[in-house]
Amino acid sequence: MPEFDTDVINTIARTPCRDTRHHIHYTDGGRLRSLTLAEFDARATAVARRLHALGIGRGDRVGIVSGNRIEWLLLDVAVLKLGAVTAGFEADRFDPAQVGAAFDLAVVFAENAGGAVRSMAEVAAWAREPEGEPLPAHPGYDPADICTIKFTSGSTGAPKGLEATVASINSDMAAVQEMFRHTDGDNLLSFMGMWFLQQRYWPYSALVHGHDITMTTYDEALDIAPLARPTVVMGVPGFYEDLMARLEAAGPIPDPDTRRDLVQERLGGRVRYLWTGSAPARRVLLEFFNGCGVPLYEGYGLTEVCIVAKNHPGAFRLGSVGKLLPGKTVRFAENGALIFGSRHPVNTRYTWAAPGVNEQTFLPTGEVRTADLGHLDEDGFLYLRGRVDDYFSLTTGRTVFVAKIEERLRAHPDVHQCALYGTDRSYLSVVVSPASPDADPESIRRFVAEGNREAPAEERIHAVVLAAEPFSMDNGLLTRQLKLRRRDVHERFAKQLDAVYREPDPGWADPLLVVTGSTASIEAGRPS
Repeated sequence: MPEFDTDVINTIARTPCRDTRHHIHYTDGGRLRSLTLAEFDARATAVARRLHALGIGRGDRVGIVSGNRIEWLLLDVAVLKLGAVTAGFEADRFDPAQVGAAFDLAVVFAENAGGAVRSMAEVAAWAREPEGEPLPAHPGYDPADICTIKFTSGSTGAPKGLEATVASINSDMAAVQEMFRHTDGDNLLSFMGMWFLQQRYWPYSALVHGHDITMTTYDEALDIAPLARPTVVMGVPGFYEDLMARLEAAGPIPDPDTRRDLVQERLGGRVRYLWTGSAPARRVLLEFFNGCGVPLYEGYGLTEVCIVAKNHPGAFRLGSVGKLLPGKTVRFAENGALIFGSRHPVNTRYTWAAPGVNEQTFLPTGEVRTADLGHLDEDGFLYLRGRVDDYFSLTTGRTVFVAKIEERLRAHPDVHQCALYGTDRSYLSVVVSPASPDADPESIRRFVAEGNREAPAEERIHAVVLAAEPFSMDNGLLTRQLKLRRRDVHERFAKQLDAVYREPDPGWADPLLVVTGSTASIEAGRPS
């Protein structure tokens, strides 16, 4: 394939969009609203005029601290029209009043104005202003220019800031378009935060390739889908787990035709494929959708490399995360960890990170060192098998693989999520996130005991801590991509875990049970 099918960033920045056929749909106060792409572009241009009047120009950094809303995209495209740089922040993780100085931002926009922070409502008003003076001629971004700042999720510590090059975005978008051919008739449903650069790929794609895009929030996505009638859904595994649970509320659906009809009905009836990544997808989840003719394509990426590998209609293997994108390379460290390279790197260093972090992540070659373990099969499909830190070392000298055990536990219907614990301890315990307020503690304990009977000694779980409420983004135990914050779970339940290890070892057959809450207590194991 050519170097870039389209210079996406410069097309958006320099060429007015005249498309009146396709739309950007978005939610506003729970209602689905729409703008043609031409209307959207005209409003973004109006916002760009106002930014220009504020003195924003080439290379200036504009901060956005907000949840998903149409003004987010209007600001972002306006920034591109000025040759400037977007810095997107998770609204509940960054203080709008502090990010300006911390990241050398020319201006900051947030849900609510205050001090030097301007409001998103002001952006909405700017967007409706009549056409004014033409913007200054855009000189165009060079491939090595920065047009956005990415931040890591923070699942392994404080978020790190990475400036992303135009060439890295164009190359990834060219590869995605080659694989999936988003075009007239498509409507891509996107609901993860627009502060994630990859989520902005889809409105960029709509503006350049001519198709619809629907932007909403995670909480509204399942309700909006039947109205938006998407052909493509971009979601993390947790979203599809929720959908599968709702469809199977009355029991399993073995007939694939019935299952397909129910999935399509719940998502609007036009889905041609589903896309997932950001966290591992369980095989049972992949089989639920792929087994009924609604493809769920799993992929893999990193903030530091963006999209690395992807299953797609031309190359799909269940259980893998697909083949590497053109221009991406992989090799393996001595401990088996993956090391990725890019023809067009996102960058070769963090701009904002603690001392020593750059050296831990970026090699002198510009490659990115990861903590993920995996292998390539003979056909070039990439398989992941956990992370280096997914292995716990017990004081008995045994090493256990966390992901395999946690997946086994999540098979119980009352287990929403779980975090194994046991590094430098003599045995394993687990903190369980309940799937509902009616979760049955004793049923979970029996399930653990039954699993222990089949497990090697080092993989047996000797104690279960049942949380009072599910892990979530709101309580800080899941990331915005619904990844487990294992370290935070361990810290949140440190008191209960310490108490477990002060008790006599109950033996593998009858694990201790700790039910947290106002009457939290440790119950002795009972034969099951």
